[in-house]
Amino acid sequence: MRLYEYEAKRIFKRQGVSVPAGVVIGRENMGDLDRVVYPVVIKAQAFVGGRGKAGLVQSAGNRAEAQEMILNMLGRDHAGHKIDRVLIEQKVTVKRELYLAVIVDRLEHMPLIMSSQRGGMDIEEIARTKSTPILKYYLNPGAHLNDFMARNVASNLGLRGLLLKDGADTVHRLYRLFVDYDCKVAEINPLVLTDDDRILALDAKVDLDEDAMFRHPQLIQMGIAARHEVGEMTEREKFAKRAGIPYVDLDGDIGVFPGGAGFGIASIDLIQHYGGKPANFMDSGGAPTQEKLRAMLGLLLDNPGVKAIFGARFGGISRCDDWAKAVVQFIVENRPQKPMIMRMAGNMEEEGRKIIEKAKVDHPELFKKIKVYAYDTPIEEVIKETIRSAQTEKK
Repeated sequence: MRLYEYEAKRIFKRQGVSVPAGVVIGRENMGDLDRVVYPVVIKAQAFVGGRGKAGLVQSAGNRAEAQEMILNMLGRDHAGHKIDRVLIEQKVTVKRELYLAVIVDRLEHMPLIMSSQRGGMDIEEIARTKSTPILKYYLNPGAHLNDFMARNVASNLGLRGLLLKDGADTVHRLYRLFVDYDCKVAEINPLVLTDDDRILALDAKVDLDEDAMFRHPQLIQMGIAARHEVGEMTEREKFAKRAGIPYVDLDGDIGVFPGGAGFGIASIDLIQHYGGKPANFMDSGGAPTQEKLRAMLGLLLDNPGVKAIFGARFGGISRCDDWAKAVVQFIVENRPQKPMIMRMAGNMEEEGRKIIEKAKVDHPELFKKIKVYAYDTPIEEVIKETIRSAQTEKK
């Protein structure tokens, strides 16, 4: 569960990590601009990156400039997320930009501290080109960060003298925050050295483990409640949640209509493996009702980015004939124009196939882009055909 920058900085301050003085502004509290010390930096609050390059981080020298910039930002869309608040911070003069983060290395199953003597907007490019080393420090799960390692991290950031002590303290506090709040990510980019030799977290990124939030009632007191894993929900995700359908929008063009969550994840991997781009994750759960199955298909047809739909049903607890009835009823009622390439096998498969074949005879025009394969067609071939169909639809 990702936090807004201002929320992450509230936790930083609580843990003793230094951040610039700031205030959160929305349309309802524009009057708070009167108590701001100018000049300031105005930063739109969004869960996704790229704000600077999108013009959503700007400087203002006075109240009038600030208000005009804020009103221009509020309501804007950034990568699918609407801006409804900004963070105003006192502008500081920066001598150096550094990078510091604590993450969970999912391959090593260990906490990992990462640091670099260069930070800022191009950290991904730095990591890709290796123009500046990104140093890594592993710790055993639950291990205490000792003073020597904290000083070593600070030293490798290029900090010396009194700044070495302050830097080591920041490393300690960030790692402690990571552990105390059950974080997945605690990142400062950039961690800056100011012209008056202060070390400040100029930006903050924190991802929490939503399943562990019950252990942190202090988050509720800070106004931080459980929400979507990556960011604000899209309208389709909100609908799916109300309908009890586990669903996440992705940025591809192949709608995924699977059975359980495990095969849903495997489908996404296979689509990507064969050169396609999945448009969503979805899970029907065990023995879904026909109403739920039709709602799942509706989510995919509602997405204008979806060019073709890949579907698969293995009848175990669920029944293939129930699945077939839901598919047929949805097609007859909604008359979709997008190709649907699917595979059905397992419990009540023969009955399900008869339902599909009868529908093709009764409604040949509606089913001319609908294919439902049997168990003897490898799922890989069904996915490849779906990818080809999506590419054809885009032309």
